[in-house]
Amino acid sequence: MSYETLLLDVADGIATITLNRPAKKNAMNPRMHEEMTDLLERLRYDDAARVLVFTGAGESFCAGMDIKEFFVALKDKPHAYDRVERIASEWRGRTLRYYPKPTIAMVNGWCFGGGFSNVEGCDLAFAAEEATFGLSEINFRMIPGGAVAKTVANIMRPRDAMLYALTGRTFDGRQAAAMGFVNAAFPLASLREETMKVAREIAAKDAWALKGAKESLRYALEQSWDASLSYVNAKGWELERFQSTAWIGGAADDFVAGKYRPGLEGHEKVEPRG
Repeated sequence: MSYETLLLDVADGIATITLNRPAKKNAMNPRMHEEMTDLLERLRYDDAARVLVFTGAGESFCAGMDIKEFFVALKDKPHAYDRVERIASEWRGRTLRYYPKPTIAMVNGWCFGGGFSNVEGCDLAFAAEEATFGLSEINFRMIPGGAVAKTVANIMRPRDAMLYALTGRTFDGRQAAAMGFVNAAFPLASLREETMKVAREIAAKDAWALKGAKESLRYALEQSWDASLSYVNAKGWELERFQSTAWIGGAADDFVAGKYRPGLEGHEKVEPRG
């Protein structure tokens, strides 16, 4: 897979996707949205990619939308603008949120505006302590547009979201972690190592169980208590179908036999049955 705006590296079950427009602080242009849509569809069925990690080339994670190529160049082309905006919202919103594989944002630097949606759409996020986040739209007489308002409302505390949306102030990776916008922040020098440590841990788990756990939690946010119980029960039956005896007759029996301790270790460490 060769792309103009993206880099891809797959190793140890982890697909690292790098936004590759460093001269533009990895701002997202129409080509990037098209290429990301294609790449995510390809990786969906690639068994070598068990976990996806998103980061940026150079000193930036993502500076949001490319104002020149997205807003200015398409301002007199309503159909083209609508198409690109729809694609942009789709992959960062619905596609990432309900992707069948775990996704992790590794925020290595500048993250502004539309880049917030890339972070929020992922299941997990880690940032460099030195990273700079900002909703700067208000500074040029604009609002957090497209999916960004929903993104901020979803993941940030209401008072924090309002403060940064109304002032355009920036905050760093430490503050992002304290607010819960990212899971944790690390010095930039160790960000990749710490993120990949988590990615490898997740990649070692059962793929069907990961998909089921992710979907159960995602949909629980939108469901009533009873609907969530019914959905999770259905996911359990789905796991039995795809895993055969990986749970009942496998992991459960090994636990009863004292072969492993699920609260302290993973079933993947148990020696295969002879």
